[in-house]
Amino acid sequence: MNAPVPTAPRPIQALPDQLISQIAAGEVVERPSAVVKELLENALDAGSTQINVRLEEGGVKRIAITDNGRGIPPEQLPLALARHATSKIASLHDLENVSTLGFRGEALASIAAVAAVSVTTRTADAPHAWQIVGSHLGTVTPSSGALGTTIDVQDLYYNTPARRKFLKSEQTEYGHCAEVVRRIALARPDVAFTLSHNGKTVDHWNVSDLAKRCAHIVGNDFAEARLPVDEAGGPLRLHGFVGLPTASKARADGQFFYVNGRFVRDKLLVHAVKAAYQDVLHGDRFPSYVLALELDPALVDVNVHPSKIEVRFRDSRAVHQFVFHAVQRTLAQTSATSFGSAPAPQPAAMMAAPADSMWRPQQASFGAQLSGTFSPSPYPAGSRWDTPGVAQRPESYGALFADSDKGTGPAAFGTEANSPKPAPFIMPPSGGPDEEFPLGFALAQLHGIYILAQNARGLVLVDMHAAHERILYEQLKNALDASVDGQQMQVQPLLIPVTFFADAVEVGTATEHRDTLEQLGFDIAALSPTTLAVRSIPTLLKSADAQTLARDVLRDVREYGGSRVLIERRNELLGTLACHTAVRANRILSIAEMNALLRQMESTERADQCNHGRPTWVQLDISSLDKLFLRGQ
Repeated sequence: MNAPVPTAPRPIQALPDQLISQIAAGEVVERPSAVVKELLENALDAGSTQINVRLEEGGVKRIAITDNGRGIPPEQLPLALARHATSKIASLHDLENVSTLGFRGEALASIAAVAAVSVTTRTADAPHAWQIVGSHLGTVTPSSGALGTTIDVQDLYYNTPARRKFLKSEQTEYGHCAEVVRRIALARPDVAFTLSHNGKTVDHWNVSDLAKRCAHIVGNDFAEARLPVDEAGGPLRLHGFVGLPTASKARADGQFFYVNGRFVRDKLLVHAVKAAYQDVLHGDRFPSYVLALELDPALVDVNVHPSKIEVRFRDSRAVHQFVFHAVQRTLAQTSATSFGSAPAPQPAAMMAAPADSMWRPQQASFGAQLSGTFSPSPYPAGSRWDTPGVAQRPESYGALFADSDKGTGPAAFGTEANSPKPAPFIMPPSGGPDEEFPLGFALAQLHGIYILAQNARGLVLVDMHAAHERILYEQLKNALDASVDGQQMQVQPLLIPVTFFADAVEVGTATEHRDTLEQLGFDIAALSPTTLAVRSIPTLLKSADAQTLARDVLRDVREYGGSRVLIERRNELLGTLACHTAVRANRILSIAEMNALLRQMESTERADQCNHGRPTWVQLDISSLDKLFLRGQ
């Protein structure tokens, strides 16, 4: 590259006001959507309850925003277009405690420097409206108009053609403007918004609550697959909605986060929400959410970015942990017991319980001895699945709950003869069985992969491997958490240790990280430089292949180190162990075993998704089945 041709040196001099404003406009007025954002924020700060946005040619030719706010007194109109003039702050204390969306006092001046601007406004006590055109040097003249303010911006960048040629197509610029309106309208459901483009009304949102505004803007898919969030802790409050993991998207275009009413893209907040979803969502999928964080303005600095899209918290760690735990606790509610009916086919987590019923999940333990009494079987009297006046006690639920050394373990699956006969049942004090068991009762197994069950709403289909994987995963997490709190991890000593050939690295890992392995419930010892012996494994994994489990845990411990496995990689490791232990496809289950799995799903957190974020069950209601067969048409 050639060096630039040197020019004659110039003396240092003060820049003219017009050039200063045009330079400032380069930061504030990046494109038409930035103008829309600044004007909408001013309208909301003025107490508006109705805002009309009119655009022409993507906002390049015209942006006109009309509100019904307080208006501007005529004597203050020139100052409204002057640089660094504002009614929102007057001191450093005000800046550090700013509660309005705008506060710098430079937006209108910057816009007026690169476009033709007129401001028409009327206050409640004024007999008529007033108008100023051009800049702060313009003359204030009487005008007509209702209470509020109209700011008309035309021919953006008319005097800076170099900037204008960097703009995109009309449709692209309109898309950015519409997105800004959507974001702001989503934050203020108490305000009515109208958006029109080239003389045609595109969107209109009446005053409503957040739930309805979300449905209108984010979409019905989100409205039918979301969970409400409303948690407070100290000076922090988080409220809004988070999407179910099964309704995730391939893009992050359904994520809206607000801090004190301001839409932000903050890495700390995005990471907190992402971390809360990591247990239930694929790594390449994005959740949808509309969340609003409220806190004392003194605890957050909004003056760290030209477009105020980023913020800085005084105690960022506390905010991160609060948001993370609030969202995580909400997602933990996604079990079958938390929801009722939904349009089919939909992930089961979308179901909402009838108003006159309350699910009371049994505290069963799939993969271990169960206790409790189950409600009556819905099967026809005298069938092979039902005995009149008979109940199914949990401990009768077949080989899944028997010790492998008794010959009724995994190898015994495939015949009902291996399951004990049902024992008498006792009618529960509640209503029907569907109140107790929203997943209903098993009918059959399909291709050794799916469980078909019947409930009051219709047909339930369960991916048995995915469901059992989630159950084991949650049990492993709870067991490991208990061991961290001082309770001993329940382990299963092997009557005959499982030995296998190991390379030098595996033998060294087993020796070096023995304490970590014991915390995870494994006793793996070196018998020789090339042989390892597995002496015990976690009780929850007793039916799995001990050698496979040992190799998996040794691999992760070797790759990430003992401390990192227990802290950062814990969930990934436990997910792998659960996947290897869960019932596999083509493994035939008895009806009793299927019912046991359904009961445990109802009492397990996050049971609607497997560890990889896939749904574990779906509901097909009767009306959807009727449509398939054209019944009633």
